[in-house]
Amino acid sequence: MTLEEMFGLKGRVALVTGGSRGIGRMIVEGFLGAGIDRVYITARKGGELHETAEELGDRVIPIQGDISTMEGIEELAREIASKEGKLDILVNNAGAAWGADFEDFPEAGWDKVMDLNVKTPFFLTQKLHGLLKAAASQDHPAKVINITSVDGQRVNPWETYSYQASKAALIHLTRRMAARLVKDHIYVTSLAPGAFPSNMNKAARDHEERSAAGIPNRRVGDKWDMGGTAVYLASRAGDYTVGETLTVDGGIVNAHLPSHFAEPA
Repeated sequence: MTLEEMFGLKGRVALVTGGSRGIGRMIVEGFLGAGIDRVYITARKGGELHETAEELGDRVIPIQGDISTMEGIEELAREIASKEGKLDILVNNAGAAWGADFEDFPEAGWDKVMDLNVKTPFFLTQKLHGLLKAAASQDHPAKVINITSVDGQRVNPWETYSYQASKAALIHLTRRMAARLVKDHIYVTSLAPGAFPSNMNKAARDHEERSAAGIPNRRVGDKWDMGGTAVYLASRAGDYTVGETLTVDGGIVNAHLPSHFAEPA
């Protein structure tokens, strides 16, 4: 075995939603490092989207659009189908968050987050099912990677009700989609990040040392952590991982001691 055989993405085509910044961009950079042929990236804001594509090179192709609606989802699926006969990898990364006191939490904050974080991954995968099937075989499965969160695995201290509920829902939806799509040789998994610097996680971005203090391995995540894990799931190395959620968080979920436990002397 060689590293290229295990982790290489040469000859493959991917779509990463929300790929212009943050975790999405980290995944795109990982795919490029693994030799992928083309990566389509989407975002609502065209300026940043096209800047990212220019910075990362001609293998990154920008498509501007709003996939929080069915119309936007269908338009994106048509656009990809007009350019490609198959799609090897779909990363459902685009997401939203909303925080407000329980007494004041608005319906708009519920609907926006649940639609983009749960509804969009399901229906975008549905609309791209044909292209994913065209790429898939038992020896070369297609991959769908849903970006969830540690906040779907435990309760965080912030009043982000719809965000936490949406990420828990997407973790379970990943398992349900995996059970159906595995027969088409489309393998669905989830990647659950912890603290990574981004516009959504401003604490990790703007107060890195303070955020790192609450993480067992004492640092926030970076593009190597996120890109490397995504490459594993997308490549031959991840072909026997189906329906699983991989937690990438420096130990927040599984290695964090509650404050009332003292560490041994």
